[in-house]
Amino acid sequence: MSLEKLPGMVRTSIERNTQYIEPRIMVISIIALIGFPLYYFIWSYLFPQPYENWWLRLLGSLLFIPPIFLKYWPDWMSRHKSMYWYLATLYTLPFFFVFMLLKNNGSDVWLSSTLVAIFLMLLWLDWMNVIIQLVLGILLACCAYYLTTDNPHVDIFTLEQIPIYLFAVVVGITANYSAEMLRQERLRAMLATASNIAHELRTPLLGIKSGAAGLRQYLPSLMEGYRLAKEHGLPVESIRQVHLNSMHGVLERIEDEADHSNIIIDMLLMNIRIKDAMPGNFSVCTIGKCVETALRRYPFASEKERQLVVWRNEADFKFRGIELLMVHVMFNLMKNSLYHIAKAGKGEITIQSTTTPQGNTLVFRDTGTGIPPEVLPHIFTRFYSWSSEDDCGLGAGIGLAFCNSVMRSFGGSIRCESQLGEYAEFILTFPFEETL
Repeated sequence: MSLEKLPGMVRTSIERNTQYIEPRIMVISIIALIGFPLYYFIWSYLFPQPYENWWLRLLGSLLFIPPIFLKYWPDWMSRHKSMYWYLATLYTLPFFFVFMLLKNNGSDVWLSSTLVAIFLMLLWLDWMNVIIQLVLGILLACCAYYLTTDNPHVDIFTLEQIPIYLFAVVVGITANYSAEMLRQERLRAMLATASNIAHELRTPLLGIKSGAAGLRQYLPSLMEGYRLAKEHGLPVESIRQVHLNSMHGVLERIEDEADHSNIIIDMLLMNIRIKDAMPGNFSVCTIGKCVETALRRYPFASEKERQLVVWRNEADFKFRGIELLMVHVMFNLMKNSLYHIAKAGKGEITIQSTTTPQGNTLVFRDTGTGIPPEVLPHIFTRFYSWSSEDDCGLGAGIGLAFCNSVMRSFGGSIRCESQLGEYAEFILTFPFEETL
């Protein structure tokens, strides 16, 4: 089962839960790996219970072996880590504990154990996934119980515990929901602050650019006046010829930097306004036009930098979306790639449109520094920004998250493959035109 096939809200919730728990996945997995077989011996020999099942516990242990080595997973596995963790917790928490509770006819040990399992779910999952996993886990456990039991029945003492469990679940979900609302409010406040700062920067940048353009327009007259004044012996301060020659270039550079800063502000504001990407605003766009517009508008530092980008429009295709958003996706990818090429002191960017059985694709590849394998699974996470000692905290962690959100809103996807020190390749997949 692929995470991409789930509804957007559920998929986002699952990914967010995995990101939250990921720093502790190894420790949790080791505890589960040891705990499942250990408690088999405790409940079988030390404090015997009516029912135990070694094979169910063995499966629970085996499920937690791969997450111990999560950082060594290849790219194709890492793309499914959220769904793997989700299914592993579904089996080991609600399904396993409810099934064992039923098989043990509601014994005190398993009543307490199931309550602990619910407590762990409330710690690890948000309110939406707590509800989904509880419903799925209980249904699957009941089905397994009735299929594996000769005379299935639920003891009245088990039913008496339901109000206690419901109270714990409702209180836990309420606390989780409150925490989620607080997180969303903080996120909105941060984005609003960034938006205000970006808007405030526009006015001085406009003034700087206008001033530089005005000076450049009148500079020839001023330089001619200076030359005549010097020829007629007027008392003007001498200016070295090298400085006179550089004046035009300085003013052009000021204008270019102002344009570049405005593009960065546009990217920031667009990244914040991704919520406006609603299907009702979509139109049919051409990928070739989007890429060419991005290459034409991007503020390259020089013509030499522009020559680093090679565009191969081998399979031009149409998609339903918003052209401006797609252009800003390209801006984000180019900004990142040019930075890493400059850092590596080598490389180029190749952009290529292709068609595969999975859909129309745009491949964006740079041969700069590449991305470390332990960083790769996190690069599309909002506010996640990888920085090494040389990076000095580069980036705010919103550019690639923006790209991911845009591609999903278009009904497509974006993924990355990379080899550290060799390349980083972003594959943008779009639905076929006939499905639009």
